[in-house]
Amino acid sequence: MATQHAEDDITYGLIESFPHPNVEQPTLAPEYLAVLDTIQKRILWLSTLIIHHANHVRPNVDDTKVGGHQASSASVVSILTALYFHALRRGDRVSIKPHASPAFHATQYLLGELPKHYLTTLRDYKGLQAYPSRTKDPDPVDFSTGSVGLGAVAPLFAALSHRYTREHFGEVTSNRFIALIGDAELDEGNIWEALIEEALAHVGNVVWIVDNNRQSLDRVIPGIRAARLKRLFAVSGWRVLEVKYGSRLREAFARPGGDALRQAIDDMPNEEYQTLIRLDGAELRRRLVDRQRGDEIARVVADVSDAELPGLIANLAGHDLGDLIAVIDEALAPSDRPTVIFAYTIKGWGLPFAGDALNHSALLNPNQIDPVRASIGIAEGDEWERFAPDSPEGKLAAEAWERLYGGDACPPPAVQAEMIPEHLGHARLATTSTQEALGRLLTRLADLPEVGKRIVTAAPDVSVSTNLGGWINKVGVFAAQEAPTWDSGPRLLRWEPKPSGQHIELGISEMNLFMLLGQLGLSHEMSGQLLFPIGTVYDPFVLRGLDAFIYGIYTHSKFIIAGTPSGISLSPEGGAHQSTVTPSLCLELPRLRAWEPCFAQELEWILLDALRQCCDREHGLASYLRLSTKPIKQALMEPAQARLGQDELRRQVLRGGYRLIDARHDAPGVDLRDTVQIVTSGTMVPEALDAARLLHEEGVAANVLNLTSAQLLFKEWQAQQRWAMGIDSAPPPQPHLDTLVPPDERHAPIVAVLDGASHALAWLGSVHGAQVISLGVDDFGQSGSRADLYHHYGIDAEHIASAAFATLDRR
Repeated sequence: MATQHAEDDITYGLIESFPHPNVEQPTLAPEYLAVLDTIQKRILWLSTLIIHHANHVRPNVDDTKVGGHQASSASVVSILTALYFHALRRGDRVSIKPHASPAFHATQYLLGELPKHYLTTLRDYKGLQAYPSRTKDPDPVDFSTGSVGLGAVAPLFAALSHRYTREHFGEVTSNRFIALIGDAELDEGNIWEALIEEALAHVGNVVWIVDNNRQSLDRVIPGIRAARLKRLFAVSGWRVLEVKYGSRLREAFARPGGDALRQAIDDMPNEEYQTLIRLDGAELRRRLVDRQRGDEIARVVADVSDAELPGLIANLAGHDLGDLIAVIDEALAPSDRPTVIFAYTIKGWGLPFAGDALNHSALLNPNQIDPVRASIGIAEGDEWERFAPDSPEGKLAAEAWERLYGGDACPPPAVQAEMIPEHLGHARLATTSTQEALGRLLTRLADLPEVGKRIVTAAPDVSVSTNLGGWINKVGVFAAQEAPTWDSGPRLLRWEPKPSGQHIELGISEMNLFMLLGQLGLSHEMSGQLLFPIGTVYDPFVLRGLDAFIYGIYTHSKFIIAGTPSGISLSPEGGAHQSTVTPSLCLELPRLRAWEPCFAQELEWILLDALRQCCDREHGLASYLRLSTKPIKQALMEPAQARLGQDELRRQVLRGGYRLIDARHDAPGVDLRDTVQIVTSGTMVPEALDAARLLHEEGVAANVLNLTSAQLLFKEWQAQQRWAMGIDSAPPPQPHLDTLVPPDERHAPIVAVLDGASHALAWLGSVHGAQVISLGVDDFGQSGSRADLYHHYGIDAEHIASAAFATLDRR
């Protein structure tokens, strides 16, 4: 059973089988283990009952299966008991496998961290979530899980954030980072992207516990795979521990001929083992002895009754509290590398469908629940009760609570929003791109008191090509230990890893980037130290890290991500590197503020606002900046600044946009009856201005609205609609679009133009009931000059002007 070649691995020191052979382990008092055993059985019962109530007792208004995972919860109750009632300490942060949510909530209930009335609310409105959620569940969830694989690696990146904050600020509130994961989660590719990330190689305060129940959603995992997985961890630099056989099986192995029984189980494919443990004792005995060395096996089990034999063969160490406690204590000891424990368990342990290949989503029927209650020893009428405070179990739960949560408090953020200035006053170039401006702004931000030292940047091997070189030269690259410098000659980039560095360089993995940003953006909640995380990534590859990106904002992490370069404006690179869907994607994402500036001054104000968002730990949002390498003449902004004044222009930039060209002021003599709104964002501003001049020459009153955040305007409009429909009770502020488009212009036709998918701005016509033609890039890009590509995709000045004439003709 999943140990092919395991002996060789142990010989070479790659895998440590636990308990260690010939090494005496500390002995726990039988009375202590008995108390823990009672607790684990209560967790098993409560997790089973929580799901049963949701599916068979609570009124089902949808007439649809509510769901829940009784078998997946059952397989980890011993591990949860060993962790929460014995091993964990204050500051330990734990990720729970998604399908064990009910068992986790049962644990928190017994600890006193979950009010009783929540037990009947699994998957109900404002009740316990289907999967652990740090933002929606009422009990203390450290890591949201649900998208399998992400919750597993989150503690790794949180541990890196812990190490970074400890090196820079000394005091942290976090301690160790533990992930309890299902073995089928190891199919997820992001697991292995994280395992080979060099930046994570030495986070020694990380322990993964693999619930090795050998089953996935649909099947028993074929063949013998655990040994291969263990070797992959080992060669990735992890310490690998395993707890496989329980004490009863080990006693059987120690009898004369016991090695034959062990060899038989070791050699079984997972499918055979899962089948055997569900057989009646007589048939199981027949199959065990009907194999090579069967006579020796027969002697080993001769004094085991048929009734006891299935329990003996299923006696795995993942349900042996003594073994679990010993290996977890060993794993949590200080180390210079992460540790993984393979804990062999039975899916559905203690329940009628234990080990069944199809038990993943199976539910006990109403006729089965009372026999389970009776077998666990729960008195009728006490189904939902905690342990009495004066009972041994109640006293141990109180001690565990004090050890875990007593005096646990998060300090206030070290930087308040009002400490972020409104302006930086940095020197600006006459012509620059927003990507170049970001690099210059970062070097200026480094000098801000209290703020600069808390900025940490990250990039997946693209720091130089996203203009972070100046920042890196100024603040250095982070490493736990200072690395030697081999190149002593003059260098444009000083790559000198050291503990005081403020840039974290990753390998080429966008998943790792967003997982890291997500955990850096929770450093205040996790470790008690506020950080301002800023990441850079090629904009088209935002999609490669999208699952982790969404995971970060789902957990209410506060970070800044710059997608750059973007669009077909990156003209020589071709379609593989030209993003088009990110504007509409980020328009739709919740808990995110998306920006697409054109000018360096806009970016300065936006970046400072994004830092303020990080200071607001309750309501603040993550920020996405869509930037470009296209050089823009900064003087194009001056007419708007002269007309509005700097303070009003800043206010409008941060509200989502402003009138860059106002025909009433900037094109006197045009016919205001022929008004057209040209609405654009980012790199397309120069083309929009050129189109407006063409239209002005023809007497058309063309305004240019420069939207710095189409998303912000969209969400304001949506909020207004929700209030009008009675969905939201509090009236929202007046939408900024009502200011940008005065009443007498609201039926004027709109031409929207974007270096991205055209539908990202197509909604604008619905706001005031105006005709709209939306121009954009709705096919894959290609290589060429900007002028050629803009003309090919119909977003150059001539096409914008032609669209404006078409809207006027349609009137």
